[in-house]
Amino acid sequence: METRAAGTDNLLLVTDSYKVTHHLQYPDNTTLVYSYFESRGGKFPSTVFFGLQYIIKRWLCGKVVSKEKIEKAKALYALHFGKDHFNEEGWTYILEHHDGHLPLRIKAVPEGTVVPYKNVLFTVENTDPKCFWLTNYFETLLVQVWYPMTVATNSRYQKEIIAKYLDKTAETLDKLPYMLHDFGFRGSSSVESAGIGGCSHLVNFMGTDTIAGITTARQYYGCEIAGYSIPAAEHSTITTWGRDGEVEAFRNMLTKFPDGLVACVSDSYNIWDACEKVWGGALKDLVVGRGENGTLVVRPDSGDPPEVVVKVLNLLGKCFGSSDNKKGYKLLPPYIRVIQGDGISYETLGAILENMQKNGWSAENLAFGSGGALLQRLDRDTQKCAYKCSYAVCDGKEVNVFKEPITDLGKKSKKGRLSLEYDPATGKYETKEQGTGDIKKDALVTVFENGKLLRDYSFDEVRKCAEIDLVLNAKKGGQVKE
Repeated sequence: METRAAGTDNLLLVTDSYKVTHHLQYPDNTTLVYSYFESRGGKFPSTVFFGLQYIIKRWLCGKVVSKEKIEKAKALYALHFGKDHFNEEGWTYILEHHDGHLPLRIKAVPEGTVVPYKNVLFTVENTDPKCFWLTNYFETLLVQVWYPMTVATNSRYQKEIIAKYLDKTAETLDKLPYMLHDFGFRGSSSVESAGIGGCSHLVNFMGTDTIAGITTARQYYGCEIAGYSIPAAEHSTITTWGRDGEVEAFRNMLTKFPDGLVACVSDSYNIWDACEKVWGGALKDLVVGRGENGTLVVRPDSGDPPEVVVKVLNLLGKCFGSSDNKKGYKLLPPYIRVIQGDGISYETLGAILENMQKNGWSAENLAFGSGGALLQRLDRDTQKCAYKCSYAVCDGKEVNVFKEPITDLGKKSKKGRLSLEYDPATGKYETKEQGTGDIKKDALVTVFENGKLLRDYSFDEVRKCAEIDLVLNAKKGGQVKE
């Protein structure tokens, strides 16, 4: 009984059913099938390409075809179809002539690259003419790069929003890497998806409670520790003290974690009383006494976020005071901050930060936590991801392959061999079709060939590649710590 994965670790079974029959459907004497992957539109105008390395390392490297896997696949497909459609001969050929290594070549843009949609992101082709059918057999698996790519993209666009308001209302962008914390583990569809999605968010930020994301970054991108967290309360650790014991529950948080950052959910009963009468009243001396090295982070967790955040800041400012930074915006003392972890998404961030600015508060007072909207409220159509064949060699003849459905021209696919050219002068990418590109200018790099990973990106490389322009410009000007 297989227990390692919920589905299977047999690569021959990691495809859509109908692809098992496709080796019988190509023209006679087909020797090459060449396909590509792109975001052909979507919610965001550009995408952060990330996650292909995970798929390659997890599934494609080394000897991935064995006699046992062939036999198991043959038996399952016989039951599944009721007939023998399985390409046993083709898989046996790979086992005998390639020692179970996949005769495929994958070229891709470097991980972390930000590319406008409607551009090629990676290409796949067979390297053995007898294995032409292999290219699209793995469409199912390879297209799953849509998920890490889309999480990283969604996260990066939120980073741009936060950075914009930090730039307007704070003196530095130094806190930016910790201002969108991943709360998404419990809302993910599986531990594996939490790991992939959590890792993808960490391309842009360094705060997370999704430990699976940290371990994924370590295993597949060589990062010893990609994200950080702090001690924090949940409602159960506060409400078990009872309504009358809330003050003692809060006191316990401050005494058990006497220094460093500590977050405490404060809306179990009355968030306004918690801010004004408890944190700013009964426990004020304990909070103030923590000094610069012991910040309390107050967490409201209900209500309308733009309104609640500003009211919490106003109450805390009334109790603890505030100072104006050089840009004229209010900043709470260093020993107290706020985190908003309810209702956070790309769509809501701007309204919260805009209301803070209108009320004179610096964005630096606040951090965000996001769960479902960060890791789960996404799908393959968020960025309209697709994998299509664009070139083939059939009976010795080169064929530029494409589709152009009259009912939806948005699904028109690209033709021929593709390359992705970057123009440093304009900062723009352009996909060249039908082999018209200049190989020397091609941004696509061979990352996998014949069972071997040829380019192993570190997480630091990915992060640097994906960094937003505002931070890059600030670093050039010495305004952000390296």
